[in-house]
Amino acid sequence: MTNNDVLKKLRVALMFRDDDIIDVLKLVDFKISKSELGAFFRKDDHPNYMECGDQVLRNFLNGLVIYLRGTKENPKTPGEVLSKKVIKPAAKVNHTKRPDFKTQQERRVNKDITNVKYKNKKKS
Repeated sequence: MTNNDVLKKLRVALMFRDDDIIDVLKLVDFKISKSELGAFFRKDDHPNYMECGDQVLRNFLNGLVIYLRGTKENPKTPGEVLSKKVIKPAAKVNHTKRPDFKTQQERRVNKDITNVKYKNKKKS
């Protein structure tokens, strides 16, 4: 299992977004851009794939400890931290019932045009 796999699995398990991971890394004064972070989550055969180094993973894990447990001066309970994490809702979806595709197409048909019989039949 590579460092990239570990980072991916932690991201999914903790329901983190790229911004959350960047914030955790900032707790240990490690700066990384979104594009660099996105390169870690790509497939191995992607041209922009980048191997996650030991330093990045180490800093993320150290930042994660501070994020979940807090510091000596200001301790936290990990369960409370995770329960307070609010999942940001996606854009609200309008659930009004739309007509099906066939009904929409029938509305677009010009009723003034009559059906035409073609002289040449389709060859198979």
